[in-house]
Amino acid sequence: MKKYKLLIGALIASMSLNSCYDLDKYPADQISDGIFWKSETHAKQGMMGVYAAMQADHALGLRFTFDSMSDIGTGFGDEAYSDVITGVYTERSGFVEKKWQSLFDGVMRANLVINKVAGIESMSEEQKSQYVAEAKFMRALFYFELYNFFGALPLYDESVNLSTDYNNMKKPRSSKEDVLKFILDDLNYATSHNLPVHWETAEYGRATLGAAYALRGKVYLYMKDYTKAASDFEEIILDKSGKGYKYSLYDDYAKLFTPEGDQSDEMIFAIQNSGGVGKDYGMPLAFYMGNRATYGSDWASALPSSKLVDMYEYKDGRPFNWEDVIPGFTTSKEVKDKTFVCTLTKGGKAIDAYPENRDKLLAMYEQRDPRMMQTVIMPYTMYDGWVSEAPKTCEFVIARNETPNEVNGFIRVGTNRRESYIFRKFVPVGNMGGEINNREDTPINFPLIRLADVYLMYAECKNELSDPTTAVAYINKVRQRPSTDMPALNSGAAWLKASSKEEIFERIKHERAVELIAEGHRWFDLRRWDIAKKVLPGDVYGATGQRMMTRSFNDRDMLWPVPGVEIERNPALKPNNPGWD
Repeated sequence: MKKYKLLIGALIASMSLNSCYDLDKYPADQISDGIFWKSETHAKQGMMGVYAAMQADHALGLRFTFDSMSDIGTGFGDEAYSDVITGVYTERSGFVEKKWQSLFDGVMRANLVINKVAGIESMSEEQKSQYVAEAKFMRALFYFELYNFFGALPLYDESVNLSTDYNNMKKPRSSKEDVLKFILDDLNYATSHNLPVHWETAEYGRATLGAAYALRGKVYLYMKDYTKAASDFEEIILDKSGKGYKYSLYDDYAKLFTPEGDQSDEMIFAIQNSGGVGKDYGMPLAFYMGNRATYGSDWASALPSSKLVDMYEYKDGRPFNWEDVIPGFTTSKEVKDKTFVCTLTKGGKAIDAYPENRDKLLAMYEQRDPRMMQTVIMPYTMYDGWVSEAPKTCEFVIARNETPNEVNGFIRVGTNRRESYIFRKFVPVGNMGGEINNREDTPINFPLIRLADVYLMYAECKNELSDPTTAVAYINKVRQRPSTDMPALNSGAAWLKASSKEEIFERIKHERAVELIAEGHRWFDLRRWDIAKKVLPGDVYGATGQRMMTRSFNDRDMLWPVPGVEIERNPALKPNNPGWD
């Protein structure tokens, strides 16, 4: 694929730049200014190092597990933030510290580019401003992620001299308002200084003008400045300035999250992942979303919740209700078992008896929003995996008398999640034609901003601005992607009615959940809508009604704590966030 040129550049840059611009140790391996930062090639390598920082697990590289913290997912282990889910994390939790440090690493890499590009004599002023715009977009992206986790932050710009100031970076936290202004200033620069609308194919994946407008619109939306947010979204979806953005929804939802959809016109900005012999450069999508039949064999750390599965409507747009399909399901454990639990033969080599309600279950799947089957591996459906170095089609069964095993053609997941739903979205099929070589580097690009997200954010803005017609129209665009083809809101049936502001908002919440699951938006959405405390606390159940864990969410969880180790290094970061002192 042609994106390899960019990816290889990122690899080189990430190895040649300082490997860790954390705020706690001197960058002893920083390249000397005497031999670097002398040409546009060096500027590009530096910029690729900024992009490479996104892939760090605790920067943006685990964003697909963020929904584990929300009501539409759950998960196990640090990689799926189980301590956040259950409310036992602290300012000393390793992932809290790594989140802070990894994102500030990205900030410092961007600062280095902004600082050094100005002195490259062989570059034109136009070239310099483009690179600065690109780096400021990335700095804004990292700072916005930091802001959403930690709130008030110390602000470090390109004036920081890592060679002399590294051990004295002890700024206090600026106010939330000042942090947002800093982010917006960067994005204002990015939208007005030569970012291209489209890059040449070999440069695909670099920040574009459309990405800058989309991110700025998202920042305004989070600030509840709906007028400015809507204006930015209109720039790219209506092409108000005649720039020729040409974004469009990809026809096939399932294929959008495969290499086939990597460079579609729906992708506004994505983390670039690649594979192939000697080219492993990806995110651990297979590692944490896959199952034991997935390439490399994995335990499904991040999981879709039963609440998510129940949210998918019937194909005619009616809300789903288990009682319509299997009477007694919602109140009887016995009925749930007759629906989901099979019996395996001794040794687990074959099915001895399918659950009594299996046929009803399979028929029900076909009656639902197609995105359900494209997102979730449902019980008693098939998955094309890779077992013992060969392709193998496995059935997802739930059994208690014997442990399902991929060697026998059954999907296996972790012991404490065997009766849960598991992900299909982003999970590799087979060995991806030789593109995947290890489970830690899945060669599927990961969208940070895509058009469906922008449409739904725009609909939210228009709903808040008392324009229900436009709001509904953009929700319908997402619902009526050709492969989804759900009925339009307000198209006849009573259950499709969405006319009041409250009704439309409920539709936006629903559509963002089923459309954007596993893309890391829901946890932020619930907090900015101020409903997290209402919907998150309580027991989390698997498909069969098995209690998996108890979810916690309190006032303090609106923000993560500033890591304790960072406060020890810089006492000016105190006080910590509310509830964490």
